[in-house]
Amino acid sequence: MLLVAEDPTMFVAEARAGKPEAWDRLFQRYQLPLYVYVFELVRHEQESLDIVQETFISAVRHIGGLREDAKFAPWLFGIAHQKCVGIWRKQNRRAAFHEPEPVDPSEADCLSEESDPSETLIRAEQEQAFLALLEKLEPPHRSVLLLHFIEEFSLEQIADVTGAQLGTVKSRMHYAKRALKKLLEENQ
Repeated sequence: MLLVAEDPTMFVAEARAGKPEAWDRLFQRYQLPLYVYVFELVRHEQESLDIVQETFISAVRHIGGLREDAKFAPWLFGIAHQKCVGIWRKQNRRAAFHEPEPVDPSEADCLSEESDPSETLIRAEQEQAFLALLEKLEPPHRSVLLLHFIEEFSLEQIADVTGAQLGTVKSRMHYAKRALKKLLEENQ
């Protein structure tokens, strides 16, 4: 049996028409990636969950303003991004980011029967080290790296999400990579 990957944008028109099943499908597709992105920015579990929920509520209310169905993902992430920016503005920039929650190594990566536990542990440690370095970056730099490398958005889509000019996004990406490289060199 051939399985075809479902294109989430096919549900956008149905969601705009008010079909709850379409919203369920969109929520199922985007809730986890959106949560990961938001959590990496605000570093607080409950706040991240609240932002994801508020993002979908805003999306339901304002989907009529979305002109191109294919731009649903960047539009949705843009709503979440603006909610994170609102938190940064309300609180002291440094106080807005909480200590990262401890990660249980047993939950860091699912073990398959064939996987080598030492490789899994090394991968989890490397991931934790990378995320710890990423956390040291300024929020605009962290945001562009997460959107580009984790969510695989293009630079143009990142500009849509963040509301910044394409040149600004390119500049942030350049300086974010430079800062991350410097942090990597300092920690070796």
